[in-house]
Amino acid sequence: MNFTERYHGNRKLKMSNRIDPEESDEFLQFLQQMGVECCYAWILPGQDNYEFMARLKERVEKFDLKLFNLVIHKYGMPPSVHRGLPDRDEYIEGLNNFMRILGKIGVHTTTMTWEAQHAYATSPEGFVVRPPHSQYQTTTRGGAPTRVYDDRVVDADPASAELKVTKEQAWANFEYFLKGVIPVAEENKVRICLHPNDPPIYSSLGVATLIQSADDYRRAFKMANSEFFGMEFCCGCWLEGGANRFGDILAGIREFVAAGKVSIIHFRNVSGTLPYFIETFVDDGYQDMYYLMKEFIKAGYNGTMIYDHSPNMTTGLAAQTAFAVGYMKALRRAAQDEVRK
Repeated sequence: MNFTERYHGNRKLKMSNRIDPEESDEFLQFLQQMGVECCYAWILPGQDNYEFMARLKERVEKFDLKLFNLVIHKYGMPPSVHRGLPDRDEYIEGLNNFMRILGKIGVHTTTMTWEAQHAYATSPEGFVVRPPHSQYQTTTRGGAPTRVYDDRVVDADPASAELKVTKEQAWANFEYFLKGVIPVAEENKVRICLHPNDPPIYSSLGVATLIQSADDYRRAFKMANSEFFGMEFCCGCWLEGGANRFGDILAGIREFVAAGKVSIIHFRNVSGTLPYFIETFVDDGYQDMYYLMKEFIKAGYNGTMIYDHSPNMTTGLAAQTAFAVGYMKALRRAAQDEVRK
């Protein structure tokens, strides 16, 4: 029995949604009313203690939600680890302590991404834009604010002139990280799920990226050699790269779900592949998302799926959540019906 079968419950693809660590009862009830099964949160500094995290888990369970994964930005996206800086052991130990608490409260999943530079988006005016402002630089259908990315803008940035961290240096830093965290993940039964680089470009402002293709994931899993190291299957990143860069997405779904490596799916659509794309509503990009949903259902995936980076709607977060989740649930039902025939 693999990790997915032991810790993900029934053989059903489950909808999940991000919540604030101190989320209101009203929003939790809203998720319950929509039939969302799971939730996750990015923990803030000062909240990464047993008392707070156990209380959060207890709160969401009152609304029939499972707290599927917890993440802390400080340890889930640590540039010191990515770049191999002298203080990286401090961050590795911080993640280990975080996973020890997760094990105690019975949350078996956390996530990380290898984004040393966070060159997340660009602006129409020709500037690199970093979080938290990066999702709102252009508009898509109906004037909804959303994210745009243009390789040419990043390449023209002075920081891109010199490769300061090579691909092999990135892999060496990753291997060092794995040696520090995998034993603790295994001991506490917590799976670390690695998100691909977004976008999956070769280097970002002078730092080589780690995960820009299916082959990179294969190398990472071989290096980790543990069922407690898995992936966030980000459909958006895969579609940004396209078949020529990231790989055949349908084949990737079959391969990595069959291998038991996928715990979380990010369900996101985009206008096209690199070097330029805009994030769209889930029903409005170049990919017909039904085919991806059907492939996950056919593969027997039973982890979670979230809507990812949805454009903002004029009436707020609840509207964009309801639209995306409702659309995804309808795709799930249609795919389940077709696969059962």
